[in-house]
Amino acid sequence: MGKPRLPGPSQESVKISSFPPAAIDYGPLIPQGLEAPQGQALVSAFPCAPPRADSPEDVSALLVQACRLVHLNQEHLVSKVSQLIHHLLNRLQVIVDEQNLDFLLAYTISAFQQCSSWTHMEILQALSALVYYNGPKCQKYLPDLLGETGILMKLSDPSQSDPDLRRAAVHCMANICLSVPGQPYLDEPYRNVCFQTFLTILQSSKVSGMDDITFCMLLQNALKGLQSLLNGGKMKLTQTEQLGSLLAVLKKYMFHGLPGLNIEMPAVLYPAPLPQYDGRSPLKQEPLEINPSKPVASKRKKAKGKQKKGHQGEELKEANGEIGAGAASVLGKLTLHEGSAVGSAYLSTPSGGSEGSSPAARDRASSYLSSSPWKRISSSESDYSDAEGGLQSKMRSYQAKVRQGALACFLSTIKSIEKKVLYGYWSAFVPDTPGIGSPQSVSLMTISLKDPSPKTRACALQVLSAILDGSKQFLSVAEDTSDHRRAFTPFSVTIASSIRELHRCLLLALVAESSSQTLTQIIKCLANLVSNAPYNRLKPNLLTKVWNQIKPYIRHKDVNVRVSSLTLLGAIVSAQAPLPEVQLLLQQPCSSGLSSNSSAMSWLSSSDWRRDASYAETLEESTDMLAASSGEPCWLIRLCISIVVLPREDPCSDSDTSCTAGNIYEPSPVRLESLQVLALLVKGYFIMAQGYLMELGEVACRCMEETDPSIQLHGAKLLEELGTGLIQQYKADSTVAPSQRVPVSLVVMFWAMMLNGPLPRALQNSQHPTLQASSCDALSSILPEAFSSLPNDRQILCITLLLGLNHSKNPLVKAAAARALGVYVLFSCLRQDVMFVADTANAILMSLHDKSPNVRAKAAWSLGNLTDTLIVNMEMLGQSFQEEFSGLLLLKMLRSATEASKDKDKVKSNAVRALGNLLHFLQPYHIVKPRFTETIEESIQALISTVLSEATMKVRWNACYALGNVFKNSALPLGTAPWTAQAYSALTSVVKSCKNFKVRIKSATALSIPDKREQYGSVEQYAQIWSALVTALQKSEDTTDFLEFKYCASLRTQICQALIHLLSLASSADLSCIQETVEQSGDMVRLYILQYLKSGVEGDDTGSAPSPQERDKMLSEALEHVRGIQEPSGEAAKKAITAYLEGILTTYTSAAESCGSLL
Repeated sequence: MGKPRLPGPSQESVKISSFPPAAIDYGPLIPQGLEAPQGQALVSAFPCAPPRADSPEDVSALLVQACRLVHLNQEHLVSKVSQLIHHLLNRLQVIVDEQNLDFLLAYTISAFQQCSSWTHMEILQALSALVYYNGPKCQKYLPDLLGETGILMKLSDPSQSDPDLRRAAVHCMANICLSVPGQPYLDEPYRNVCFQTFLTILQSSKVSGMDDITFCMLLQNALKGLQSLLNGGKMKLTQTEQLGSLLAVLKKYMFHGLPGLNIEMPAVLYPAPLPQYDGRSPLKQEPLEINPSKPVASKRKKAKGKQKKGHQGEELKEANGEIGAGAASVLGKLTLHEGSAVGSAYLSTPSGGSEGSSPAARDRASSYLSSSPWKRISSSESDYSDAEGGLQSKMRSYQAKVRQGALACFLSTIKSIEKKVLYGYWSAFVPDTPGIGSPQSVSLMTISLKDPSPKTRACALQVLSAILDGSKQFLSVAEDTSDHRRAFTPFSVTIASSIRELHRCLLLALVAESSSQTLTQIIKCLANLVSNAPYNRLKPNLLTKVWNQIKPYIRHKDVNVRVSSLTLLGAIVSAQAPLPEVQLLLQQPCSSGLSSNSSAMSWLSSSDWRRDASYAETLEESTDMLAASSGEPCWLIRLCISIVVLPREDPCSDSDTSCTAGNIYEPSPVRLESLQVLALLVKGYFIMAQGYLMELGEVACRCMEETDPSIQLHGAKLLEELGTGLIQQYKADSTVAPSQRVPVSLVVMFWAMMLNGPLPRALQNSQHPTLQASSCDALSSILPEAFSSLPNDRQILCITLLLGLNHSKNPLVKAAAARALGVYVLFSCLRQDVMFVADTANAILMSLHDKSPNVRAKAAWSLGNLTDTLIVNMEMLGQSFQEEFSGLLLLKMLRSATEASKDKDKVKSNAVRALGNLLHFLQPYHIVKPRFTETIEESIQALISTVLSEATMKVRWNACYALGNVFKNSALPLGTAPWTAQAYSALTSVVKSCKNFKVRIKSATALSIPDKREQYGSVEQYAQIWSALVTALQKSEDTTDFLEFKYCASLRTQICQALIHLLSLASSADLSCIQETVEQSGDMVRLYILQYLKSGVEGDDTGSAPSPQERDKMLSEALEHVRGIQEPSGEAAKKAITAYLEGILTTYTSAAESCGSLL
């Protein structure tokens, strides 16, 4: 990309006027050199006190006054005042205000233009300090700095002879690019100029005369500049060439100075699904241009200083002369392949110990690393003399910072581009299993395994985590469950191979790592991988290896490692749960040095509920039954319970900053993560957790009784998951055998314990609204069968609390209470209580008018549930319930739902559902009342407009469903009312042309609901509906979205059902339009009706479909109806239609008999 043309600097230099001297005392902040005679007059002339670090305005004013005292022809003082600017702003961390910045920039730019070259370095440093986070405020001077002939553009050019000046200019440019979130940013032309300048620097090789350290600093500055541009959020890397060029240089400098590697990258990386070629020269090493004064010695001297225990530090370096040609060739292959003896040896061995790995595993890892050609070598084993080794150490430190800068820039790049674009470059940065005899391409894992700097390794792992984050859809194509013997490797197998290689490399890094910070990043990266990988499509044993390797780190001395280890276990138990492999792992006996935590349950022995005689027999029977059904004890549940409730056994480690003298438990982050693991385990593997139901309930109670709000919240969340798991077991479609379910008696006991414990207090704790909301969610997860068996006072307590919380001023609490009421109104023991339904309706309607969209959305959902209850009561209790229910409240509900149907989609989808139910619920004596007439008209118009709107498909589906419910109410004047034609027109439009087939299906269903001919209106109206259904049948395969094809069969089934229904109601006047269809589209309709009769229902969303015998009977009845029409004027049409239908039935009967004879 060429450099955009920008305005050059103004022809006139900025003029700096001179001012009479004043008196300011610089005090101790004067840099060395201002004590010279030329500076003494300046220094002694300042009467004010030294500026304070907390007074940026004073610092800026002091610098302005100093510049006014120094004329540009006094070059020595110009140099010193530039040093003063650089020194004060850097030391005091001051960002100059806009007014003083204008003067100081004008001064420094003019000084650079007028003073001799020997002053330029100091002036550039001053300029760099001034523009730091001030880029947008420098717009007036950007042409002088970044124009085609601007100062920084000239100095940053590769032709610049002075490398230090070039480096300083690039640093200054990088500071201009820094931005504060929410503040104005550089104009696009200048952003593009800077981006291209930084990119050009990174693409250029080191020029002669520039030493390695200066070159590293230049690269660092360019990378920081790119990172600032990307972090600003304004750089749109939409062009493939631009993004590819950036990724190519970033990949190159990720490995800059890495011992044993010499990467030759193409100028541009292009997106490709297959691994790309890396032109590497493994026999050749990147030379370190330090020019040592003597050859490398054979003996090694110990480095000065001592490394910190458990950390390798930045000084872990690799001896440059250690790797010979033979070893380097092995390095080129990075022999960490799947079948390697070393890798499989310690990856399959159970780990032990409390410090991260067992001694045996550690020895294996050590021997493996010592035999590796790229092992990490301490600086104490350096082959250099002290002076020479110090220079080498400094060099390697700078190279590591370049690698870190490249990785940080890559991280910013990932955040600034779409994931689907990023995954086109997957193979360039993520490892893949190498082919037999071919070298493994370098990747982020190469750095994680090889880099001597723990900080760089951690950076690489952060980048890899960012790539894996949100990759579930991309990785979902992976599949290797069957052997692929093909001439080519499918993309799914390539991705699966990459996933397996990631597992292997990360586990290698895990056992080899000694830095706790980097260890944390490895485990976090593993957790991200586990969360996104499709294990149900991969060969088993991947999670088993991760599981066995991570166990020892749960008791690691570093609290962050413990937390991340629990996070990883949580990811495993939530990955496509339930997985058979994970279920087996959970049933494994406790091993690997972890205690059995038998004491974890002992704290329950004194619980009040255990001593209650009324519960003793129930508990004993239920426990025996659950123990038999759940199998082996789950060590993970026992472990997490012990972490949450038991005092810690070991003293606090250095990293446990939260550990105080009064805190006897594990640090809060560890306990929180344990609670999360318990919640995830209950959610995914409830059948295993149900054996610990009462214990887990006690844990939730203990947590809600604590003072830490986070612990309380997680306790409430655990309680909600337990309640949800119990509800899932008792659903009609549950696959759990009745004998394996938790007995209702035990569930009642469980909730009695909760309601007699801290749950009511948590619900009334107005100081913590988030806890109140979570407690509402927990209360809504009561099993309905158990609620009806609770003591009456406990039932009243629940209802009273929820109705009260619905008046909360906090939207979070109010939304949760409204949702919980929507759950309770479906309980069979409550829904027939007219007073409860009425109270709930009033509470929900109040929330439906709340200013919070979230509250309104929850209230609309609850209103939909409440109207479902009205329909159930109408069908079960008949007119008695309808007469008891208040007409005024019904009218109020209709008006509120109509108003809510104009709200946002989240509210609208349930508002129209409620409208359909309410209009179905209306009785004749409601409809005839004048105050209802207008409201009914408005409600139906709201449904019609929603069907035709551009709302989400869920909203339109609900609106079609609601119109179908309206048609079920025979008391409404369907067929004669003015809105009839509009309603049918909306549904026929949708059934013919809606992009979403599920909406089409629901509209066809609605069109087949009226059961009387007069409800379809005039002959013209009937003909319009018939023609629309025939057209919809003809277009039932017309879609550009392949996801809709699976609903084609369901759509045809529903349309055929609607056509047969219309035939069965047709009058003599309707026969002409039907005859026209027989003549024009008879073959097409015959084909689909025969399919309907033969195959029946396919796909989803067809409702309760008739059986084959019922379908045959429906068509036969339609034929008999047409035969029975007595109208001479339609005799010809009648004969044609009758013959057509008889032909279809004959064909179907013959085919059925043929199939029967074959069987």
